[in-house]
Amino acid sequence: MNQQAWKTLKSSTQIYELEFLKGKLKGNNINCVIINKIDSSYNVFGIAELKVMEKDYEKAKKIINE
Repeated sequence: MNQQAWKTLKSSTQIYELEFLKGKLKGNNINCVIINKIDSSYNVFGIAELKVMEKDYEKAKKIINE
């Protein structure tokens, strides 16, 4: 897949929050991935991003805001 086709829906330092939203989106048939940029040694540096396809962005945004 083309990397440019993905758009960041939500960023967080809390992976569990993004995992919850990922499950909610997958339940609505929306493809999504979590990109973890959090430092594995200290867990206080960096951020994780929940990404969806650009074509699904508006629908996904609506779902997570419900």
